[in-house]
Amino acid sequence: MDECPNTTLKEFHILGFPTSETGQLTLFIGVLTMYFLTILGNLIIITLISLTSVLHTPMYFFLCNLSLVDVTYVSTTLPKLLSITITQDNRISFHDCITQLYFFTFCAICDIFVLTSMAYDRYVAVCRPLQYTMMMNKNVCITISLFCWLISALNSLLLTLLTSVLSFCNSHKINHFFCDLKTLTALSSSDTKSREIFMLFQDILIACVPFSLTIISYVKIIRTILKIRTSEGRLKAFSSCTSHLNTVILFYGPILFVYIKPESDHSKEQDNLISMLYVAVVPMLNLFVYSLRNKDVLGAIRKLTSYRSSLL
Repeated sequence: MDECPNTTLKEFHILGFPTSETGQLTLFIGVLTMYFLTILGNLIIITLISLTSVLHTPMYFFLCNLSLVDVTYVSTTLPKLLSITITQDNRISFHDCITQLYFFTFCAICDIFVLTSMAYDRYVAVCRPLQYTMMMNKNVCITISLFCWLISALNSLLLTLLTSVLSFCNSHKINHFFCDLKTLTALSSSDTKSREIFMLFQDILIACVPFSLTIISYVKIIRTILKIRTSEGRLKAFSSCTSHLNTVILFYGPILFVYIKPESDHSKEQDNLISMLYVAVVPMLNLFVYSLRNKDVLGAIRKLTSYRSSLL
């Protein structure tokens, strides 16, 4: 396959979601609403956890990390999609595309690691309750958190550098609503076989292994819960895991569907819609999953509201 100098490429064209004018307006309003709710909701969660001492536990510490990642996650992709939708200018510079790729990959990997850390926290809480304080102390939580952020940053940097040296001679049109690693690799005119093998290996290491650990954690959690004699005890133990389990299902479900199923041209638009689920919908739903059904968070909201009212 012929190579071409990468320096000749100055910009890509993001195709996004081609629709009518009415459809574009509907898309803009829908994406803007999701973006606003995600930013506002996750910032509220971060503020509540920071200000409320009862939420200073490992579970909410990792939830705070997840909310911070989600704020960055949606801010990496949705503002550009909103700009394209309202202005119809779908150009993005090569530099901006690579930057977006870095932060999106970083957030996706960090999300996986944080969710795995939360699964381990729930495993220790349910299966090793007497050792929970020792196994999930402050230093351990901080170390796990730093590991999640550092490994995500380094892995994302490696993948981004490998992508940035590719040549793009055949087409500059990205059939997606953001600069996705899989799409850019397929678009390249370079020989990407070795990179695809490497990405398959790192997918197994970075995604499949953490996902398997999460599944194993919940298998052991369910086994432990079933051994509890009273129905009240089983319900209490399971309720402490439901929020995280819902988030895991919502996050991994669309990703597994998009990345595992066979490629086909006619399904590209369907893939983009499914990608919107884990890029925008899931980060927004975390607010409802961890607040509306969580007594601790609702109690913290009432406490802060009452305190604010007493000051006025």
